[in-house]
Amino acid sequence: MAEDRWVEVDCYITDLLVPQDAALDAALAQSEADGLPQINVAPNQGKLLHLLARIQGARRILELGTLGGYSTIWLARALPEGGRLITLEVSSRHAEVARRNIARAGVEDRVELRLGPAADALPKLESEGQGPFDFVFIDADKANIPLYFHWALRLTRPGSLIVVDNVVRNGDVIDAQSEDLNVLGVRRFLEILAAERRVSATAIQTVGSKGYDGFLLALVGQGGDAAPSRNPLRQ
Repeated sequence: MAEDRWVEVDCYITDLLVPQDAALDAALAQSEADGLPQINVAPNQGKLLHLLARIQGARRILELGTLGGYSTIWLARALPEGGRLITLEVSSRHAEVARRNIARAGVEDRVELRLGPAADALPKLESEGQGPFDFVFIDADKANIPLYFHWALRLTRPGSLIVVDNVVRNGDVIDAQSEDLNVLGVRRFLEILAAERRVSATAIQTVGSKGYDGFLLALVGQGGDAAPSRNPLRQ
């Protein structure tokens, strides 16, 4: 019953605040028709990313994990004239679908899709002098989030925003005994982040049409907390 209510609330919010958009709807439909996994962000989450990028005033955006290009379109639309988005995708099948969706949305002039493992692409971006990026969205395989975060820090500047999706994993993130590589990747990332003094970060749990998960936001160059604060939830 709770999950049904989550979906109903998402639909209510989306119907009111996220107007139907032919290109975005087509991107979702095309991705489903081509058999891509239905793990894209929800419409209200896509608009959240769009608003965060606009609030950030981002001119250069880096996305890890293109899938069918749904979140790519949301982020590309947040860019000002002359802005640029580089998105990394390991699957040639996903990339083919994404390219069609991005072109249909009319944002291909500001999007560069790079095919191949992010672990290879990220050092290449640095060697090409592609940074600094103002906004980074990490939505790729969770086992490698620690590596992706390392490169995100190298490719950003003070004031840049790093957003990471799927950090709660249906609550499994608190399971210290988990053998799930995705959970282990998120837990290791959070441990690294907790000790990283170059960022100020927090994470929020989310529920909705995509189930129970969470987003993490890290602001670069603001400095981590000087000391752990007392957690009022633990008595």
